[in-house]
Amino acid sequence: MVKRIVTDIEGTTTSIAFVTDTLFVHARRALPAFVRTHAGEARVASALDAARAEAGQPDLSDEAVVALWLRWIDEDRKATSLKAIQGMIWEEGYHAGAYRAHVYPDVPGALARWKARGIGLSVFSSGSVLAQRLLFGHTIEGDLSGLFDGWFDTTTGKKADPASYARIAAALDAPPHEVLFLSDVKAELDAARAAGLLRVGLARDGAPPFADHPTARSFDDIVIEGDAVLVR
Repeated sequence: MVKRIVTDIEGTTTSIAFVTDTLFVHARRALPAFVRTHAGEARVASALDAARAEAGQPDLSDEAVVALWLRWIDEDRKATSLKAIQGMIWEEGYHAGAYRAHVYPDVPGALARWKARGIGLSVFSSGSVLAQRLLFGHTIEGDLSGLFDGWFDTTTGKKADPASYARIAAALDAPPHEVLFLSDVKAELDAARAAGLLRVGLARDGAPPFADHPTARSFDDIVIEGDAVLVR
């Protein structure tokens, strides 16, 4: 029986274009001024120190860390410190009403149906937990954050590492074979399978199906019947 569903965000619940063209662009543009304004705040100072540790350069100035983060954005580096500072910047943007998060139209109804059946819902994304909560709290379909009771980011581990999925199953107090993982990335699906999780790949926006994972075009295609997970 499926007891928990863990979903990726980018390309799974939310268009890649929203993340890359709206969130990433906003964070890159706002980053230097945000750090100058907020460097004295504890959480920003902590992110700066974490970046120095990740780079192995403890003496970097704040300006040098900003330059490093900008380079990591260009490289699409999944650095925990970068994800943390991006989340703080997006928090300002969401609260200012600068944007609302895209979700595919099938997502809210499917999540609500699964939750009504007693299936727990969680998120595993490379974006920080703060960023995840903000995104689902400010969607074009309203506040969906209350549907979730578990949030996992890169502090749990890398998304292509099977150990990350084992840790998530343990944190959710569920055997891996009772946890369903949803993602649009093959390496993540491979890792979830290696950890013993059920999985369905999402092929959104005309993407090709996965050769070695069950593939759905939308959440509405996923059918959960007892111990079986089927795709229409």
